[in-house]
Amino acid sequence: MKRVLTYGTFDLLHHGHIRILRRAREMGDYLVVAVSTDEFNAGKGKKSYMDYATRAEIVAAIRYVDKVIPERSWEQKVEDIVDNDIDIVVMGDDWADSDRFDYLRDYCELVFLPRTEGVSTTEIKEDLRREGKLLD
Repeated sequence: MKRVLTYGTFDLLHHGHIRILRRAREMGDYLVVAVSTDEFNAGKGKKSYMDYATRAEIVAAIRYVDKVIPERSWEQKVEDIVDNDIDIVVMGDDWADSDRFDYLRDYCELVFLPRTEGVSTTEIKEDLRREGKLLD
């Protein structure tokens, strides 16, 4: 069995999220998704519209996802790989030009998948703010 792991905040779920999860799952037989906790997001200067528990519940309900775990820190990735017997870590290609995750290649295959063009949670939030539909 080939096991795949990916990471994300998954706030304001949209078709780009679904597509990357589907493509990640197509790379293996079992998909683990680490959803960023509210505390981890705060440390990165991010705030989600939905809290961690809600985002994790939504991600767990997606048919491509077999298991959801919390992403609490940048440093936990090796532990996640070992604890979940991961063969492939999938990241968005916005990280492809960075060497930030190269060390993971010592533990598993590292794959960068392109994001879905024309949609992002950041853009959705900006559109909602401009239209007065999202309050900070």
